[in-house]
Amino acid sequence: MKIGCPKEIKPQEFRVGMTPNAAMEAVAHGHTVLIETGAGVGAGFADADYVAAGATIIATAADVFAQADMIVKVKEPQAGERKMLREGQLLFTYLHLAPDPDQTRDLLASGCTAIAYETVTDRSGGLPLLAPMSEVAGRLAPQVGAWTLQKANGGRGVLMGGVPGVGPARALVIGGGVVGTHAAKIAAGMGADVTVLDRSLPRLRYLDDVFGGQFKTGYSSAGLLAELLPQADMVVGAVLIPGAAAPKLISRAQLGMMKPGAVLVDVAIDQGGCFETSRATTHQDPIYEVDGIMHYCVANMPGAVARTSTLALGNATMPFMLALADKGWKRACAEDAHLLAGMNVHAGQLTYAAVGEALGIATVDPKTLVA
Repeated sequence: MKIGCPKEIKPQEFRVGMTPNAAMEAVAHGHTVLIETGAGVGAGFADADYVAAGATIIATAADVFAQADMIVKVKEPQAGERKMLREGQLLFTYLHLAPDPDQTRDLLASGCTAIAYETVTDRSGGLPLLAPMSEVAGRLAPQVGAWTLQKANGGRGVLMGGVPGVGPARALVIGGGVVGTHAAKIAAGMGADVTVLDRSLPRLRYLDDVFGGQFKTGYSSAGLLAELLPQADMVVGAVLIPGAAAPKLISRAQLGMMKPGAVLVDVAIDQGGCFETSRATTHQDPIYEVDGIMHYCVANMPGAVARTSTLALGNATMPFMLALADKGWKRACAEDAHLLAGMNVHAGQLTYAAVGEALGIATVDPKTLVA
């Protein structure tokens, strides 16, 4: 199979879909790997690294799309890239279709088969291709939140860990999954007073058992949220419904309950955001203010630490990428129900129910496509 990896073109996206190690593995499996020139530079990989791994350097993204049977990326294809997709081509990347009707329509019109990293599952019910970026984003959230809290950036001017005689910042993390756990761990490590809210009692018990004493936990409810919001200097939104639009947990009216200059960090922005006032921003212009509350809503947070993120993502995606290349999507998905769960689009049909529900589009069961 010819596997193509174009350079990411989303603003300030420095990750790359294939590492040289992944390219080497694919070549060892008998495949041809086509890398757009400069694709890996943002993550610290030169064209020469890919050539040494056995890949071929291609001058333009258009040539990569034209020649490749499978396109491997990081972020969802942008409008210009979607025009280059063709019927029968395989796309393997993050998609986040639920809040993105334009991308969904374009993928359906292209006739391609699109498998989304964020909906591939594993035996334990986890999301193995989303987890590494959730870990990165969770660890980044307190870091960028602390920066936003600085007075020069519009924040309250509160230091996360305080100093002797002055209390620390109060951080509220909504969602105790992968993102929330890592956000709470780092915020607590910075010295903040941290509370994590979740609606899964088993998850809260786990957090208490593993991190007991590092941060507090609470059962997420409207009443508890109303109690804690006025105290919070920073709120990290870390909720996830796989493949679906994120629920709106804080309304605009509730911003009035918060301290002026408090910070909202929305890690769910790829799925539409979990705050009513959230809108996607970029690393170049990451924050904005609504009703005196600062918002950090960068849609590709892990891109800020592209080297770490690319290596972590490549470790997770490589086995699935090789299975798709070795067997073709149909056999690979027939033999692996967890990979099949990643299929969102095939030949003009939407195949992920949560996306169809969010966008009002009829879906087909992907199991019928591999039967």
